[in-house]
Amino acid sequence: MIARQVFSVTTRGRGSYPVTDRIRDILQQSGITTGLCHVFLQHTSASLMLCENADPVVRADLERFMSRHVPDGDPLFEHVDEGADDMPAHVRTVLTHSDLTLPVSDGRLALGTWQGIYLWEHRHAGQQRKLMITVSGD
Repeated sequence: MIARQVFSVTTRGRGSYPVTDRIRDILQQSGITTGLCHVFLQHTSASLMLCENADPVVRADLERFMSRHVPDGDPLFEHVDEGADDMPAHVRTVLTHSDLTLPVSDGRLALGTWQGIYLWEHRHAGQQRKLMITVSGD
């Protein structure tokens, strides 16, 4: 059996946005109890991360790390069509993930105790992001 659903996340700009609960809801609606859940982000300037979900400082530290290594306005980049954060957002996406594949067991995402799924927005301006969830299995 395969189930597919797309949902949108409205971001307020750079930062991480929890999407675990939305994905869990889609999995539950699918009726699949054993299989895989594939999450695909349909954008090139945001990414997905499976990350520590207990302490938000972890995500803030990741943002500071990226800001140090892929700074906005770096003169190295020629592609600045949409501003100083345009090419750095693309680089951040390439360095991270546009998709995740997660195991499904007993009708639930088989996440570890401290794992959560986040959309990581790399642009400063708010955006409308689409995620495609495909669940396959029995």
